[in-house]
Amino acid sequence: MAFENYTIKDIARALNLSPSTVSRALRDSYEISTETKQIVLAYAEKINYRANPIARSLKERKSYSIGIIVSEIANNFFSQVIDGIESVAYSKNYQVVISQTHESAERERLNVEHLYSRSTDGLLMALSAETSDCSYLENLMAKGFPIVFFDRVPAQIRSHKVIADNKQGGYEAVRYLSKKGCKRIAHVTGAKKLSITKERLEGYKMGLLAHNLDFDPELVKYCEYGGLHQGELEKVVTELRDQDYDGIFISGDKLTTGYLQAMNEQDSQKLDSIIIAGFTNSKVVNIFSPTITAIRQPAFDMGQRAAELLIQQIESKQTVTDFQTVILPTTLIERK
Repeated sequence: MAFENYTIKDIARALNLSPSTVSRALRDSYEISTETKQIVLAYAEKINYRANPIARSLKERKSYSIGIIVSEIANNFFSQVIDGIESVAYSKNYQVVISQTHESAERERLNVEHLYSRSTDGLLMALSAETSDCSYLENLMAKGFPIVFFDRVPAQIRSHKVIADNKQGGYEAVRYLSKKGCKRIAHVTGAKKLSITKERLEGYKMGLLAHNLDFDPELVKYCEYGGLHQGELEKVVTELRDQDYDGIFISGDKLTTGYLQAMNEQDSQKLDSIIIAGFTNSKVVNIFSPTITAIRQPAFDMGQRAAELLIQQIESKQTVTDFQTVILPTTLIERK
């Protein structure tokens, strides 16, 4: 029995009710008696009725869809964030549309414009590594289009933001490496302009200072595409080859796996003598060789919180001007 053949008017005609009464009963309105709701819902189930989302969106001027823009879906962290977003979105009857930037500012802008033109109700975004001009996002928000940023967030835009405590994560990584006896700690990180890069670098410097270790800028290496291209890590390993370092703090999943691959190819003997700590949400980090002490972000929780803030903003009857920056704690998982 095809549910497309049945409408609210069909149910109303069959039960001798008005279409508005049936509609309110299906939406569990307080205006309709419990008895009438039960009759309507039982009949709707009998005929396999499903609400028409297009008709609903036209009536309410909402698409009940939200866009998600990340650099790469295959990234462990982002895939876990998306799981968190979907858990909230589907519970509130919103669909999600996911786009990837592959760290391209141009592709990010095209994705934003496409999702906006397709009448999505709002966006959840982590900025690409190339992004420096966010004025077009500010223009969309000024028109009333809700955008919530997570992980990689713009400092200049007033909006809801959900991030991990990157400074504390960087500090804890250095504290752990210092506790293991490291005296010269290198740092491999992403694009200089990204918020997470700045915050994790600050945590790294705080950790060095707190444990009486010198900061050497030659030990800090940036990968402008966050390890998306393996050549970035090969260059880093080459540049660090002549540096006398005994520990390393790495700032992301792709960077960590890329560093291990490059070291295994170029300097596997040195790799055995280096203690590694880094941000990674990989579920198989325990099988990495050598072992890595992980700084794990609460990715699923971040996705949930970001989705909740976006949907609250979408459904608010007033313009939202009081924005939150939610900072969630990281967890250090020590590997033997």
